[in-house]
Formats: sequence, structure tokens, C-alpha cells
Amino acid sequence: MRALPGLLALALLAGCAGKPVKPPPQAAAAPRPATTAAANPPAAAEEGVPPACLQVREHRDEDYTPGGLYAPGVRDSAPQHALDISGIPEPVPRAEPTSAYGNRSPYTVLGKSYRVLQRADGYVERGLASWYGQKFHGRLTSSREVYDMCSFSAAHKTLPLPSYVRVTNLDNGRSAIVRVNDRGPFHAGRIIDLSYAAAVKLGVDRTGTARVEVEAITGGEAPRPALVPSVTSRAPTPTSPDGVGRQIVQVGAYRDESNARRIAGQLRDSDIRDVQVEKVRLHEGWVWRVRVGPMAPAVLEGVLERIRTLGLPSPRVFSE
Repeated sequence: MRALPGLLALALLAGCAGKPVKPPPQAAAAPRPATTAAANPPAAAEEGVPPACLQVREHRDEDYTPGGLYAPGVRDSAPQHALDISGIPEPVPRAEPTSAYGNRSPYTVLGKSYRVLQRADGYVERGLASWYGQKFHGRLTSSREVYDMCSFSAAHKTLPLPSYVRVTNLDNGRSAIVRVNDRGPFHAGRIIDLSYAAAVKLGVDRTGTARVEVEAITGGEAPRPALVPSVTSRAPTPTSPDGVGRQIVQVGAYRDESNARRIAGQLRDSDIRDVQVEKVRLHEGWVWRVRVGPMAPAVLEGVLERIRTLGLPSPRVFSE
């Protein structure tokens, strides 16, 4: 992705704010600060991508006010289609290097200064959670990763990026582990902004906000969730000894061929094998898919980890 040099420093101030639009009357959205826009957004439709996860908005640098808000005249919203989160794995807490972006301290948004914690250890806080959705889907977060409303992530004003936290809805007892990779919410009284998928898991998508407890997870405390393929199996193929078919990882689908080939080059430079760029015709035109595999299930998790370290946090898994 390409960022304007003059706006690079401003990427540190990105974040989110306000409740997205949803059925309850009190859930009107407030705008949020933003980073440099992600170029070449995903295709409008793609095999294996749930309708709820399609990007519907082009992101432009001119929509951002330095030190302020992103596209203040545009309301946030939930996706038009329902999101099935049963096949979306929660992130696995692990030690990660501090992001080169989004951790400047202090930083100022809307005239207020914030100091970033040096460590997340021991952090526990109760307060209001909100969520953000389609308006920011496909845009760069404060850490310069692409915001994916269909993954389990969150924005926080002071936790180091990235961090892992367990968020528990105090009204219904539901909990989820999320990876904090963005700044916000810059709205009075709120302590965390959840991705749309996390909001669905916790039931916050229906209420707009909810009372939550946010607890930092360090040292790999959380159990590893089972990975569920995002599509059903196709024709029978050779299987591993445990009976699971070989896996294919789709890193992304792009309208711009050069962008797809750049991503593929990054994967190969990271010693990831069997990287393919496929040209596919869809209703809206041609797209270029970047895929890795097929591979045995035993090596899948290692490949996913290497992909995520490149700032590509939401690869999708298919079974042959």
C-alpha cells in the first residue's frame, strides 16, 4: 500500500470513535480520527468472502483532518448482510514486537493529550465499549495494519500496539479475546472500540454500547482456539493422517494486479512457499487473488503466523 510521505506522521494519530449506526435510536455514529488510506481496496465481491465482509467505501487521504477526525460527515454502519462468526477464530495471544507506528507518546487528538502505556501487564479496566464497522473497513489502523471488521480486533487509547485483551460484556457474561491494533475511541466515557465481529460475539452490535471489563493477556494465558475453514470442502483429495484435507490460505483479492504481485513478493521474501497470483473474473470485473498452498494442516498455523507478521492480519483458510 502507498502512503503520502507528508501524512506518514499523521498515521500515528489514527483511531476510532463513536457508535456505528444500528437499530437502537441512541446508536448514532460519531466520527473517528484516521490514518492514511489503504490503496487498492479489496474487490467488491470475491469467492469465499462473506457478503458482510465486502468493502463498500473507497478511502481517501483528503477525508482526514490532521489531529482530528476521519470523514466527519460520513456515518458508520453495520454491514448490510448478517455476519456468521462461527468460522472466525479468535486471535492467539503471543509476544509481538511493539509496532513502529501508533505508539508515539504523548499524542494529541481533538485537543486532548494521551500517554501510551509502556507495558500492558496488569491492565484491567471497566467502562463502556462501542464498535466500528463499514466506514473504516479496509482503511489503515494506527499501527498501519488494514482494519478488517470481520476479524477480532479493537482500538484503545493507551495500550501499547499490538496488545491482546479479554473483553467481557458485564451485562450478558459473553467474552472474547481481541488484538488491539488501533487507537480510539475518542468519545467521552468509552474505553474500547471493538471490531464488528467482536461486537457480534459479545452482543454489542445490537445495543451499540455495553458495560465491559477489559483485561490484558500476557504470557500466552489464553487457550488456542480451533481453526475452522471458511468454506466447505470440495472434491476429495489426499488427506493428512488425521483425516483433514490439505489447506489453502487466501491472503487477499485485489483490483490492482501490481498490488497483488507486491504482496506475493513480500510473502516469498519471507520464505513462504507455493505463493500464487490468480486472475479471476467476477461480476464486477477482474480481480487478482493471492493464495498460498495447498499445504498439510500440520504446517498451516506456522504459515498463518508468518503472514500476520507482515501486517496482513486476516488470511482466510480453505480446504481442498
